[in-house]
Amino acid sequence: MLVLIASKYDKTARSFVEHSATDGVTLLTPENLSVVGWRHHLGNTQNSTAVLGGKIIEVAQITGVLTRLPVVFPEELFHIVPDDRSYVAAEMTAFLVFWLNTLKCRMLNKPTPTCLLGSNWRLPQWIYAAAQVGMFVRPLHQHIALGKENLPERTPENSVTVTVVGKRCIGEVNPTLATQARYLADAAGVDLLSVQFSKADADAEFIDANLWADISQPAIATAILEYFD
Repeated sequence: MLVLIASKYDKTARSFVEHSATDGVTLLTPENLSVVGWRHHLGNTQNSTAVLGGKIIEVAQITGVLTRLPVVFPEELFHIVPDDRSYVAAEMTAFLVFWLNTLKCRMLNKPTPTCLLGSNWRLPQWIYAAAQVGMFVRPLHQHIALGKENLPERTPENSVTVTVVGKRCIGEVNPTLATQARYLADAAGVDLLSVQFSKADADAEFIDANLWADISQPAIATAILEYFD
């Protein structure tokens, strides 16, 4: 069973689950963590249980986890009284970080103490890592003034995206860029990463990277399922 952890408002996640129903994909939202049936034994995951798809299952039945949620947001928890939502959201996030790190199955991506998605770096961190793995990078200019909005730099019209899924790279780009994207994913310690370049040629500049891959794209969805298979 492949578990997809996502917000209940994530339409892309729901679409992925619906189109992958025959592959045993089940959606887990924060609200599901409040359902009776969860049980976790320290050091003994064989006797631990989870509630997925409305059924109590043994944790050992979980063969993979795909995460699309950085933290549990209070806005997700309408079943919790308003004054307690922030506290419960923090506790649920802490539980998921701990629980996911006890699982023995494959994951995209493994959580860190600060983010369920993995190494959720800021742009300056991504730029530094990109330069370290040999990418062409442009200087990052930031100007902050009181009373003025800090506008992001414009993205080139011919920009392209490469999505890393395990050892595979999806995107119509020069092979050099695909290799660099894989190196960047390795540097970040993740196996699912979208990397944006200024163009598709080998001398393209790195623009940005993020952990929210567009799983609605058939090629990416197929690569994810094959990664777990």
